[in-house]
Amino acid sequence: MARSGKSSEPRGKLKTWLVRGLKIGLVGGLSALVAIVVAVVIAYQSLPDYESLKSSPNGQMIRVHAADGSVIVSLGPSFGRWLSYDQIPTVMVDAMVSTEDKRYYLHPGVDPIGMARAAWVALERRGSGRRWQGASTITQQVTRNIFLNNSYSWGRKVREMVLALALERKFSKRQILELYLNKVYFGGGAYGIDAASRKFFGHPATSLDLPEAAIVAGLVKAPSSYSPTADADAAIGRAGVVLELMEENGKISAAERASAGLQNVRMAPEPPQNSVRYFTDWALPQLDTLIDEPNEPLEVYTTIDLNMQKAATAAIQANVPSGTQGALVSLDRDGAVRAMVGGLDYVSSNYNRATTATRQPGSAWKIFVYMAALEAGYTPDTGVTDSPVDINGWKPRNSNGRFSGDIDIRTAFAYSVNTVAAKLGVEVGFPTVADMARRFGITTPINTHPSMVLGTSDVRLIDMTRAFASIARKGVAVTPYGITRVTTAEGRLLYEHQDDTSRVLVAPWVAAGMTDLMQTAVSTGTGRAAQIGRPVAGKTGTTSSNKDGWFLGFSSGITTGVWMGRDDARAVGVLQGGRAPAHAFADYMKVAVAKRPVEQFETQVTLPEWQLEPDEEAYYGQPDGGTDSGMMVDENGLPIERAQQPPEDEEQPDDSGQAAPNPADRPQPPRLDQQWIDNVLGRNRQQPAPH
Repeated sequence: MARSGKSSEPRGKLKTWLVRGLKIGLVGGLSALVAIVVAVVIAYQSLPDYESLKSSPNGQMIRVHAADGSVIVSLGPSFGRWLSYDQIPTVMVDAMVSTEDKRYYLHPGVDPIGMARAAWVALERRGSGRRWQGASTITQQVTRNIFLNNSYSWGRKVREMVLALALERKFSKRQILELYLNKVYFGGGAYGIDAASRKFFGHPATSLDLPEAAIVAGLVKAPSSYSPTADADAAIGRAGVVLELMEENGKISAAERASAGLQNVRMAPEPPQNSVRYFTDWALPQLDTLIDEPNEPLEVYTTIDLNMQKAATAAIQANVPSGTQGALVSLDRDGAVRAMVGGLDYVSSNYNRATTATRQPGSAWKIFVYMAALEAGYTPDTGVTDSPVDINGWKPRNSNGRFSGDIDIRTAFAYSVNTVAAKLGVEVGFPTVADMARRFGITTPINTHPSMVLGTSDVRLIDMTRAFASIARKGVAVTPYGITRVTTAEGRLLYEHQDDTSRVLVAPWVAAGMTDLMQTAVSTGTGRAAQIGRPVAGKTGTTSSNKDGWFLGFSSGITTGVWMGRDDARAVGVLQGGRAPAHAFADYMKVAVAKRPVEQFETQVTLPEWQLEPDEEAYYGQPDGGTDSGMMVDENGLPIERAQQPPEDEEQPDDSGQAAPNPADRPQPPRLDQQWIDNVLGRNRQQPAPH
């Protein structure tokens, strides 16, 4: 009996400890439950209202469209259009619930079964360094996206669970799903199903079909790994898993799964990311002055023509001399930017030489000198004298080192005679020339030293192109623009461009006279390399030091400016005469105006006074930078030593460094008559009937 009493004593103590343990566990459990309830109540009271939860996080989606409506670039985090639950396709809801939280409609915000499974996996992977298996419900993912972060810690997990329970108490399952589907990240900067649908398929999420919904739902697990634009095969493979889960959950039938046709889904093409970015980098900052909408997604429609942009890029890359850079700006008659190239390659250098760089324009600047003279009463036929000039010690020289005597304005401009430009500057006044440049849109500082008539003030290519476009528009001001209209993702109009024709810079007859001079320069003078088989008016711009080469001109309503040179402003021998920019202009313009009707200028080409010198020198030499006499001049028109010839493997300028040919050995030049002009301009004139 004593032994039996001794054996029952330990059992009594064990029972006592078990009871105490149960009591402690019960009290602890009740305390934890009370703590959770209190925490949930506090969280419930601190939750914002539903409209506040719908507001997008920082960042704004901007989709930029080309002139044909195609998307050329998407910028910023994309939040798309907010879709209410009723607007979301059922297949999208079913795909997401089946993939991310199949017991979504059964749990109170936290899934005990999923948590138990995750705890077991965490125990198995303890110390392995592998990531825990997720047990987050859709509600928990919503709370993490809105209130928390993605750090993996027990503290964050507890807060997430409390907030999820509170969220389910305050909002319905439909509301939580609406929040989730409009906020979850799908990769590529796209937040929410509408942004994802627009990015990957090119249409709103309201029209998502089954295979598209499966692809979108499959992205949530690993957006970067399953992105359709990065790895289409991986995205389709993951979408197949989603379809399996949807079938298991009874959301689709086996037949629907089999006929989904994932391989037939059309993905939206990725927009170009190279030269067109020069244009978007210039145009998009202007939104700050055009609209006041910091939050809503924006659709920005622009003027850029992708075919013309492609031709512009090809023209620059094909003609720019080795070791140099090039830029091009092309404007339609109202100032719409149709093409913009800021350099050879945007990826290697995003510096925009078309809109930011300031360089000396050389002889292209003379348009302001001659327009000031035309406005003062000169005409293209007015006589002037090419003779030595001395302006307070400044003695500009012509490129050929000679003086031609009495000529007319047309001849002086066609062959870019420096002495005549200097005399005209004195006649009209250098401040008047500067004022003319300001009138036509030159925004950089302008000096009024006598040498300014030869283009010694730094300018931007886009400003010079604007000036030529205003001449083409018969003296009406042209302002370059790149944005035609801006809307929200829902189509609400925020801005639309209006053409302003109210600012007249010069009288139409002044612009017509300037066009007369420039078409002569292209037809028979320094700009012959820019001929494209239809009327062109333009001007080369180059100094004998060859730091910069320009050609600017217009035809059939398109005005284009081209610049070439080195970023460090070192001399480039092959830029002599401005031939490379003129060739790039011609290559581009042949494409740009191909579908436009031929437009004749109001003034006809008139031959310059070519009799003043041998025909082949006047028409086939290098009036704007030739070296036949052995003399070269700098950007101030002053003599300099002959530039060192480039290496033999580099392109040589025509006739560069060669002695003047023996007149007896020269071939007979063609007869320069009206028929010759018609052939140059591509005009077919009816021959008069013989008498």
